[in-house]
Amino acid sequence: MNVIQAINQKYKKPAVVDVRSGDTVKVHQKIREGNKERVQIFQGLVIRTDNKGSQTSRITVRRIASGIGVEKSFMMHSPLVLKVEITKRSKVRRNYLTYMRARTGKAARLTAVDFDRQAVNDIEDKAAVEEEEKLKAETAAAAEAEVAAKEADEAEREAKVAAATADRA
Repeated sequence: MNVIQAINQKYKKPAVVDVRSGDTVKVHQKIREGNKERVQIFQGLVIRTDNKGSQTSRITVRRIASGIGVEKSFMMHSPLVLKVEITKRSKVRRNYLTYMRARTGKAARLTAVDFDRQAVNDIEDKAAVEEEEKLKAETAAAAEAEVAAKEADEAEREAKVAAATADRA
């Protein structure tokens, strides 16, 4: 068991936000499309939390998209989950809020509870911050390279036009 625990501790994030059932969260997830990477935000209600203290801790987030309920499960220690931000905390008496699937409109409202948003969300995960900065830098570099390529094409076209006008004269 010690070997398994050591491996789990190696891949476990040093600090994770304390997410509870009934919280409304924004999950920043890294999405790969072909060779491009981007960050997608999924905002919704946490209807389930599993294995809170372990490497396999997971939350299930539900939101209504175009009138259809969409649920996604996120592994809290996954490298694809960059950040989890709690926007609202609600009073609930259960761990599994599966009854929320059947509720719509005003019946789906939960009573909000005051909490210190700054203190709860202020988890400094250096690796996640570095990853976000790296993604931003890569997109900026790609944009700069594209602009440079366009400028080079434009200069080449102008040189051809100048050569053609010089030949005519």
